[in-house]
Amino acid sequence: MTASLTRESSKGFVPGIRLSDREETAGRLLASSARKSYDPVVEVDWEAPVPDDKFGMTPEWSTLYGTALWDELTDEQRIELTKHEAASVSSTGLWFEILLMQMLLRDVYDRNKHSRHVQFALTEVADECRHSVMFARAGERLNMPGYGPPRYIHHLGRLWGHFFKGANAYAAVMAAEEILDMMQRDFMRDERVQPVTRAVSKIHVLEEARHIRFAREEVGRRLNGASRLRLAIERINTAVVVYFVVKSMIHPDVYANAGLDTERALAEARNNTYHHDRVRKSGAKLMTFLDTVGLIGGPSKFLFKKVHLL
Repeated sequence: MTASLTRESSKGFVPGIRLSDREETAGRLLASSARKSYDPVVEVDWEAPVPDDKFGMTPEWSTLYGTALWDELTDEQRIELTKHEAASVSSTGLWFEILLMQMLLRDVYDRNKHSRHVQFALTEVADECRHSVMFARAGERLNMPGYGPPRYIHHLGRLWGHFFKGANAYAAVMAAEEILDMMQRDFMRDERVQPVTRAVSKIHVLEEARHIRFAREEVGRRLNGASRLRLAIERINTAVVVYFVVKSMIHPDVYANAGLDTERALAEARNNTYHHDRVRKSGAKLMTFLDTVGLIGGPSKFLFKKVHLL
C-alpha cells in the first residue's frame, strides 16, 4: 500500500493519483461475487423442521457455558437458551448491517460511479440487504423475539451513522463483522446446531470474506500517513464501536425468556472466564491487524479489554 492510494472525486479520478491497486482489488471481488453469491430466500430451506434436540448455536459459544449455572441446566434448557442467544446475535447482526449499508452509500455518494471500487461497494450493499432479511427470517423461523441492541445503543448507532466516515467507519465495520464471523464459522460446521442457523451462518461467512477483505484494504489505504491526532481519533472510534457491538451481542432479556434467573445468569456470564478466553483467542487475528495499522493504543486498549478482546 502506497501513499498514492488516496481519494477520488465525483468527476473522476483525481489527477496524478494512482488508484490501480484499489481498482484491481475491487475488480477481483466483483468477479468473486459473480461466481459465488447466494440468495437466502431460495438457498435456505425456511420450511424445514426445527428439531427439538438441536442447539440454537454452538453451545461452547453460550455466555453461560462453563459456569455452574450451565451445569445445572437440563439439555432442554440449554437448547432453549442457545436459541435465544442465537436470535440475539442475529438481531445485532441485522442492526449493524443496516448501519454498514448507510456508511457505504454515504462513502460512495461523491465518488466516480464508473469505478470498480464503487461498483463493489454497491454490490456489498446488495449482499447486506439480503443478509438483513436472512437474519430477520432466521429469528422468525426459530420463533424467537426480535432482540437487537439496548435502546441507548440503538440511538447511538443512529448518531454514528450520521457523523462517522472514511477509515474510522471502515475499521469499525470490519472489526464488528469479524467478531460475528469468528462465531459463525463455528456455527456453520457444528452438526449439533439448528439447520437454519448453520445455513444462515455459512452464507454470511462466505460472503463476508469479500467484505472484510474490501474493508481491510480501505483501512490500510486511508490510514497511510495519518497524523497522530487522526490515529488517536480513529482508535477511539473503532474501539467504541467494537465495545458497543460486543456488549449488544447477547441481550439481557434472553435469560428471562429462556426461563432462567436473570440476575444470576447475568452475574455468571459477566464472570465467565471460559467465554472471555474464547472471545480473546478467536479475536486474536483481528487484534493483530488493528495493532499493525495503528488502531490499538491509549484509551482504546481499555475498551478492548472490557470486552475481552485483549
